[in-house]
Amino acid sequence: MTDSPVFIFDLGKVLVDFDYSIAARKIAARSSKAPEDLHAFLGSSPLLVAYESGRLTRKEFYEAVASAIGFNGTLAEFSHFFADIFSEMPGAIALHTELRRSGFKTYIFSNTNDLAIEHVRRNFPFFAGFDGYIFSYEVGALKPQPEIYAAMEKLTGRRGGDLVYLDDRVENIAAGAARGWRAILHESPETTRAALMASGLVTP
Repeated sequence: MTDSPVFIFDLGKVLVDFDYSIAARKIAARSSKAPEDLHAFLGSSPLLVAYESGRLTRKEFYEAVASAIGFNGTLAEFSHFFADIFSEMPGAIALHTELRRSGFKTYIFSNTNDLAIEHVRRNFPFFAGFDGYIFSYEVGALKPQPEIYAAMEKLTGRRGGDLVYLDDRVENIAAGAARGWRAILHESPETTRAALMASGLVTP
């Protein structure tokens, strides 16, 4: 199916769910901060942005966070606590399996970090079933920055309507649509499937 479109999946909140409160509870037990304070900090800190855009290494991220919150555990302990926040989202995983069985190429396109990817790769077998991966920390840019979209186009060798893109973030979808990608806002597996069926990309 060399002339068929390729499918690009966001990872978080599409294929895997995540909850920073899980990490916050574990990290709080070894730090000077309360879990509720850590939940907000871990999910929105400029340190996370720097880490996921490749400006901080894992060790630098750990050291900066540990200093900010008074964490007294090791890098290995922090890494385990920070990464173990994911669970599979079966509906989108089933859709991906269906697309693969139909012969489509598929890719993962994610704002993420090396700790998260190591954890997902180790614990969720579905993750191995893609043709390629673009991660923000490797590219040095975060969605919706144009550099990361260009990296996906280079990886796939495709542009415009040859790329079918599923993401749960409006701003990320808008950036893909601006490049001519067939961008679909993922709100649920059911609505995404309906959109793909309406466009003729998936049959009943």
